Amino acid sequence: MDRDRALHDFRDLVRMPEIDLAAAALAVARIEYPDLAPERSLAKLDDLAARSRVPKRGDGRRAVARLRDFLFEEQGFRGNADDYYDPRNSCLNDVLDRQLGIPITLAVLTMEVGRRVGLEILGVGLPGHFCVGAPIGGELVLLDPFGGGRVLERAEAEAVASRAVGRPVKLTDAHFAPASKAQIVVRMLRNLQGIYARREDWAKALAVIDRLLVVEADAPMHVRDRGTVLVKLGDLHRGASEWERYLTRYPQARDAAAFKEELRRVRQTLAERN
Repeated sequence: MDRDRALHDFRDLVRMPEIDLAAAALAVARIEYPDLAPERSLAKLDDLAARSRVPKRGDGRRAVARLRDFLFEEQGFRGNADDYYDPRNSCLNDVLDRQLGIPITLAVLTMEVGRRVGLEILGVGLPGHFCVGAPIGGELVLLDPFGGGRVLERAEAEAVASRAVGRPVKLTDAHFAPASKAQIVVRMLRNLQGIYARREDWAKALAVIDRLLVVEADAPMHVRDRGTVLVKLGDLHRGASEWERYLTRYPQARDAAAFKEELRRVRQTLAERN
């Protein structure tokens, strides 16, 4: 099946010694577009890099400023604040076609075009808001792709993060540590999981969780969430089995009592069917 093939291809990509971030992002997009072939989108990234006129040598700040101007002013990439939870915003192919995205996909765009012109652009996962950083002259220049690529000073970054999470945030140096490519893929998937849950699109939510378990096989929340989604899909036997696995592995989990009760109800429903 196409969906099985898509999961297999995703597994191969994220288990490589060095993850190709653009290819992995497009593999994530195959949850929404199972038949998506990456070649067209990868060619678009190559084309953007070729047309960017980012200087290959000299002042790093000037090169980063040129990349920012090209992507967000000349090409018109922007954050989709009007329809933030549209799943297309999380699909790199759609971001390239529509010039609309959310923070993390616009960050991946910036990183990947930057990489193609020889710039080191790092992902920076602030609370509730993903940015990028360019190491220049011994400091990290923070850019907000969702905000048109503007440079963020630390106080501005705190304000952005505080708005994103709905409470005051005090950022520490740890918040500015570069995110690994695997961490970026996980954050993209977690965003999509939330989007599909809001839409009650449980089949696609299950596809997300299956991929999260590829990257973070030992994370208890994914086992628990897989059980929940299977129950939502009406697959009570498999859902109960996942919850049992979760409770066996993590009997002291903070939500263990609640899930024991949910499991009891599912078992009772199954017994009544026999």
